[in-house]
Amino acid sequence: MVEPDNILLVYLRRLSDQMEAIREDNREIKSRLGILKQQGASLSTRLDRIELRLDRIERRMELVEA
Repeated sequence: MVEPDNILLVYLRRLSDQMEAIREDNREIKSRLGILKQQGASLSTRLDRIELRLDRIERRMELVEA
């Protein structure tokens, strides 16, 4: 039979291992989120530039008032 102290240590070690796995997952999620934020900002910048170009084209073609 397992001593009560030993079984407690087993559970604590298991819990510690599980918490470390959760920490690692959390680090990976934060890293991926940072990448997604950068990509979102890049897309936003590109869309802004496309909008400016479209505005210039419309003005040149006199599709809108200047």
